[in-house]
Amino acid sequence: MNAPVTPIEQLHLELPELDWITDPGRIERLSQDFSWFSPVLKRQLDGKLADSVVRPRTEDEIRRLVGACARLKVPITIRGSGTGNYGQTTPLAGGVVLDMTGYNQLLWVRPGVARAQAGIRLNDIEKQARTQSQELRCMPSTYRSATLGGLFGGGFGGVGSINYGPLAAPGNVLGVKAMTIEPEPQVVELRGAEAMRMHHLWGTNGLVLELEIGLAPAQPWLETLTTFTDFDAALAFGDALARAPGLAKREVAFFASPVPDHLGQLSEYLPRGCHAVLSLVAEGGEEALKELVAAHGGTVTYRRTAEEVHKSNRTLMEFTWNHTTLHALRIDKSLTYLQTSFTPGQYVQQITELSQRYAGEVLMHAEFLRGMDGLINCSALQLVRFSTEERLAQIIQEHRDYGVRINNPHVFVVEDGKAGGDLPAEVLAMKARFDPLALLNPGKLRGWPVAV
Repeated sequence: MNAPVTPIEQLHLELPELDWITDPGRIERLSQDFSWFSPVLKRQLDGKLADSVVRPRTEDEIRRLVGACARLKVPITIRGSGTGNYGQTTPLAGGVVLDMTGYNQLLWVRPGVARAQAGIRLNDIEKQARTQSQELRCMPSTYRSATLGGLFGGGFGGVGSINYGPLAAPGNVLGVKAMTIEPEPQVVELRGAEAMRMHHLWGTNGLVLELEIGLAPAQPWLETLTTFTDFDAALAFGDALARAPGLAKREVAFFASPVPDHLGQLSEYLPRGCHAVLSLVAEGGEEALKELVAAHGGTVTYRRTAEEVHKSNRTLMEFTWNHTTLHALRIDKSLTYLQTSFTPGQYVQQITELSQRYAGEVLMHAEFLRGMDGLINCSALQLVRFSTEERLAQIIQEHRDYGVRINNPHVFVVEDGKAGGDLPAEVLAMKARFDPLALLNPGKLRGWPVAV
């Protein structure tokens, strides 16, 4: 007697023309992201795998796949390039990983705005936009491989947020085209604030097909490292540079000692034990930058023009945001990290006091940015010398008790990562509207656990 056909086997039989990935090694790799940055998630997500991975190339292929999954009640986990850090692309209930990287066309570029399919790599948008003297407003340090849909579904902002704030700031994402998960999938255009109800939800409440995003005028960026022997002087320089209204900049990051010691590929430019500020400033502002450096007693140890960066294909952007964590983990695998949001007008004091309080255990790496309110602020991606899960939880709680916000990167439930908050009713309504069968990334929202 033949064994019954499983839902996954039925999918393969119904849709043989799709690009199915069945090799166990590739399925394992495509069921993971960079959640191994967290020893907690590494333990909790161990062994969680998809049953199959599919890489559609057209909207019609996506529609037919989604319709079949809905009829067969097969869970779907949407994936870009897997550069996230929260296990958001790790399926907790098996099913299908929907790899969007084959759905990657740039649809158009116009003054101040572009539209593209969700699977396009951000670097491809940046290259095409620059042919029209434009560039991305904000992008993660993983922009070479990260996808537009991945940034929207699991990202924050990154490089460029010093000007334009996080991705969630009004005007950065103008609209999305999304598909419902049901036997007869519907395609809907969402604009403005309604579109943002799918942002940073890890693909739990909608399948985004296309995004329309704001662009910025392109600049030739001068990349520099400025080093200091004094913590306060380095932080004051970073703050002054970030707040200088006449200096166009794309990135300002502060690395307190011993964080620079963990950036091995830059070791010749970072004297042992130094504090450092990494910056991208418009080339026309170099003279003003030098004046700020001199006023704070810093030393520029690394300088590359935009042309030199282009020719070498090496950029300091890939040492910022969570790339800093990646480089540090290559030096010391016992490290992990936090995600901290400070208070406008108080961040210098907060960074200083917390650095002193956790000296040697929580190592300060702060990124200057504009908040949703337009005010200059800092978000930190501190390195943590991990000892136990209990001590890590204690450090997180102590930071919250101190009055700063921790977005916990050591949990895989969306609400738990957002400082333990609840999701707005309109976000939950979007889940009910676009995923009525609760098949999208089960287990990642509190109200939709994995069915036992």
